[in-house]
Amino acid sequence: MLAVAALLVPLAAAAGCAPAETTPTDAQATCEPGALPTLTDGTLTFGTDQPVYPPWYLDDDPASGEGFEGAVAYAIAEELGYARDRVTWVRVPFNAAIQPGPKTYDVNLTEFSITEERRRAVDFSSPYYDVKQAVIALEGTPAAAATTIAQLKELRVGAQVGTTSLEAVSEQIAPAAGPAVFNTNDDAKLALTNGQIDALVVDLPTAFYITSAELDNGTIVGQLPLGGGTPEQFGAVLDLGSPLTGCVSQAVDRLRDAGTLAQLEAQWLASAGSAPELR
Repeated sequence: MLAVAALLVPLAAAAGCAPAETTPTDAQATCEPGALPTLTDGTLTFGTDQPVYPPWYLDDDPASGEGFEGAVAYAIAEELGYARDRVTWVRVPFNAAIQPGPKTYDVNLTEFSITEERRRAVDFSSPYYDVKQAVIALEGTPAAAATTIAQLKELRVGAQVGTTSLEAVSEQIAPAAGPAVFNTNDDAKLALTNGQIDALVVDLPTAFYITSAELDNGTIVGQLPLGGGTPEQFGAVLDLGSPLTGCVSQAVDRLRDAGTLAQLEAQWLASAGSAPELR
């Protein structure tokens, strides 16, 4: 499932993040409102994982439109001409959502970072959020006292399989024992609580939620710097070669230009706060 003093990207930066690469089909897309070639005529089907967590979705209920990605999904739908009652949701496991092959959704929003490897299997829309990764530990432990990446290298650090959080563990922290890999963030949190790992890496808003609402003694050690200096960006996932990709990208771009993405970020994400950057 699953990238500077401010932990969350400033609203102005998020509002101005660069669009994803487009193709001729993107540029030529005809986006007749409410009449796109969706899986079900007249209905736009969104996919997401199960469960999903705040601040991305609230109460594991994407259809409520509450939480950042839930709100972004309905904003995209509105831009494409689909009223709320013409939107439906399906649940797709995180890793399965980006595997090659036919999809059960038209558009998927599950904190998927745009990577070139994933582009070989699926399409991405223009980015809707810039993110960095954070390290979580339990208060009073050596990991919680770390102020540099070097201090984490001899510790046991974990992340969810198939995520850019795991890539950050492998490439930026590079623990001597190798990364600890878990099927879900819930498994990783349990391992942290049980002392099987010393630290956990997740995206920044999720880190704030975990430490404020799920772990009584959890703390954010710090944020990891951008790998290679390139912002990590979340994009909506579509089937490879989907006729909807250009239309969804245009919708995201309009939402960014209108300031809507920044407003939704302020509403759902900007209250998290800040933390030091690990070097």
